[in-house]
Amino acid sequence: MKREKKEKQSKPLELPSIEQLEMELGREKYRWRFRKVLRSTIYALITVAAAAVLVATLWMPVLQISGNSMAPTLTDGEVVISFKGGSNYQPGDIVAFYYDNKILVKRVIAGPGDWVNIDEKGTVFVNEQELYEPYLVEKALGDCNITLPYQVPESKLFVMGDHRSVSLDSRNTALGCVASDQIVGQLVFRVWPHTMIGPL
Repeated sequence: MKREKKEKQSKPLELPSIEQLEMELGREKYRWRFRKVLRSTIYALITVAAAAVLVATLWMPVLQISGNSMAPTLTDGEVVISFKGGSNYQPGDIVAFYYDNKILVKRVIAGPGDWVNIDEKGTVFVNEQELYEPYLVEKALGDCNITLPYQVPESKLFVMGDHRSVSLDSRNTALGCVASDQIVGQLVFRVWPHTMIGPL
């Protein structure tokens, strides 16, 4: 027993070499730097994601087209970006708006106080001037039950789909004219399908 104790006591305490200490210090520095970079990367990603959500919600909502009432300009499944930028919409602008817990997309035809008339062939007149509509493939009177000529009420927009024979729009009292507080924004850019990416 005494010999064992002596042997244990006589063993020198092994200290790490300078090289080992430097290597361990290097590893610790690397871990610290890695954690720091990882933390800043995560914070940056969270900030960017929050900013993107804020932009998408407040200024540039991304919408997916449902249905073909705006064909051939926009068809079912396409993805577009809208822009919330004021209320000065002009004839020809495409707008998205809330209606019956859904978002619809139509084209602005006339503004507050304008007179709209549509003949039997579907030609549209605004304030007795024929509306230039190069985006149409065919004209149609469509599902129209309003009394023509029709004056657009104050603070409202008269809207129509580009696929005139099937679109339910301001020509029918079931939808009517669109109030400014219903509008989500003006459609400005198509992002899908990738073969058709570009401004509207």
